[in-house]
Amino acid sequence: MRKLKLQVQISVDGFIAGPNGEMDWITWSWGDDIKKYVTALTDSVDTILLGRKLAEGFIPHWQSVVSNPNNREHAFGNEMIDRPKFVFSETLSKSLWDNTTVINGDLVSEIKKIKGQTRKDIIVYGGAKFVSSLIKENLIDEFNLFINPVAIGTGKPIFKELNQKQDLTLVETRSFDCGITLLCYKVNTN
Repeated sequence: MRKLKLQVQISVDGFIAGPNGEMDWITWSWGDDIKKYVTALTDSVDTILLGRKLAEGFIPHWQSVVSNPNNREHAFGNEMIDRPKFVFSETLSKSLWDNTTVINGDLVSEIKKIKGQTRKDIIVYGGAKFVSSLIKENLIDEFNLFINPVAIGTGKPIFKELNQKQDLTLVETRSFDCGITLLCYKVNTN
């Protein structure tokens, strides 16, 4: 079965966005070390899951990147656009974007269908409400938490909906030149 991997930027105090969705605290001055790690993580997957709110910014951002062949992120942008994407939404009935399927059905059964396909692993990028739902339902197999060297005091957490203990095993830690530290955990299935 395919693994569902979470890749998320998070503050030291556990938020993935400010209270109004602010992301101006995220470290974007990445060096080659973190770029190489993220590229390897991205290469291990071939499907992207998004909540509607994040999709509305994420997909147009990468469409903009690929529309400019001189953009330094052009090749990576093509990967983001070319990969199949599933957007989970309670309000959209059809996709606004190419290579994207909107899913309105039951979260657990739909994710299990996607995980049951014979393909590479799956990555989820967020937003807070969507990721919280996945965590609550124990659907994430691997957490890739990119801890930014900042505390923001208040914001949107991803473990807010968790209503029972979830045991994790630390499989990797890494610090990057830009100050971000990776904590990679697998979910214990015992």
